[in-house]
Amino acid sequence: MKRLITWWIFVAVACAALGVEPRELDKKLRLFAVKLQEMQSNPEKSVPPELLRKAEGIILLDRTKAGFLFAYQGGSGVAMVRDKSTRKWSAPAFLKANEASLGFQIGGQQAFIVILLMNSEVTRVLTDPTFEFGGEARGTAGDKSAGTQTSVTSQEQPVLVYTDRKGLYGGVAIKGGALTPDEDANLTYYSQPVSVRDVVFDRKVPPSEAASQLAAVVTECGQKQALK
Repeated sequence: MKRLITWWIFVAVACAALGVEPRELDKKLRLFAVKLQEMQSNPEKSVPPELLRKAEGIILLDRTKAGFLFAYQGGSGVAMVRDKSTRKWSAPAFLKANEASLGFQIGGQQAFIVILLMNSEVTRVLTDPTFEFGGEARGTAGDKSAGTQTSVTSQEQPVLVYTDRKGLYGGVAIKGGALTPDEDANLTYYSQPVSVRDVVFDRKVPPSEAASQLAAVVTECGQKQALK
């Protein structure tokens, strides 16, 4: 009992130091769901539903850039991986992105980024302490004027990047930076020290209500074209 009390005190102190609470992270997950729905409602920027259906993993990032600083609290993004048998999404693991990781050179603008991991092998990069997507990534914002096409298949590229901003973001834009697990956010949200592997592969934590809602939105967005 004494050890348990000590652990909960540690969690409480960590949360206070971070200035973020689980409900704030819940809010972030719900925001991701809304932003994905908004992105998919725009044919010029949407991720092809057939690719969402095929994806084995997904990373969602949301950022506001002011000069060279990020305006993030409690993690800059999340990653989820499908179960091979059920095809259901895992609980989300929170991630951080550094300035170079997506290569944007814009100030005072917001960007929502969807990264699809198209096979099981590439999802394993999420277990690394830091992970980069370089030349193997193909990006698009659905901007036809930039010569971007949305007919890229999972067989052609293991990593696909989409953003709600106009322009083309390929391997060069991603190379040179990294995504890392947000250990503080994961500790705060799950009330225990868990790695990305624990969350998305070993499924040691159940998805919260907000996480289940996000997974449902991702699944729904992948099914829409199939239902037509």
